[in-house]
Amino acid sequence: MTSAELASLLLFTTAMAFTPGPNTTLSAALGANGGMRAAMPFVLAVPVGWGLLLVASVVGLGAALDAAPAARSAVKAAGMAYMLWLAWRLAQSRRLGEANAALNVGFGQGVALQFVNIKAWMTALLVSAGWVTVAPDWQPRLLLVLPIMMAYALLSNLTYAAIGSLLRAWLSVGARLLVFNRAVAMVLVVTALWMALL
Repeated sequence: MTSAELASLLLFTTAMAFTPGPNTTLSAALGANGGMRAAMPFVLAVPVGWGLLLVASVVGLGAALDAAPAARSAVKAAGMAYMLWLAWRLAQSRRLGEANAALNVGFGQGVALQFVNIKAWMTALLVSAGWVTVAPDWQPRLLLVLPIMMAYALLSNLTYAAIGSLLRAWLSVGARLLVFNRAVAMVLVVTALWMALL
């Protein structure tokens, strides 16, 4: 991989990893409601799930999904339903720690979420087509790209969880936590609506 290809991958990955989406939104919510310790299983699950998703895209599962409208619609519907369910549960949470128990999003759910996350699928397909399978020597390219993508997934979710965690004391006053949780729930609803348009 040339230095120009690597630079473009890093720019693309930075934009995709740090813009709000289902993963970063949940990381912030889990950090704000339960602290870093409560958020860490999900934060660690995202890069694992995302890495599996990238490998699946490279070996052709992503293209097969993209070519099968019924399968794509099923993934989209499952992702939207899960986002809306998370938004509903989060919007009901009024006290610190309550949302984490209500959401019950741990490591396994975090890994599985990647497979119904349309933003994650789109990113995996673009990375696979743009940086991995563009040359016959895709295996060494995958060995270079995969840890970079997983590191970005970890760093972005860790950052969002830390920001949420730093807000805990401020959010514990009055109705601030409820307002925060409902705002984050609205982001999840908007994400689900965005997924419906793809």
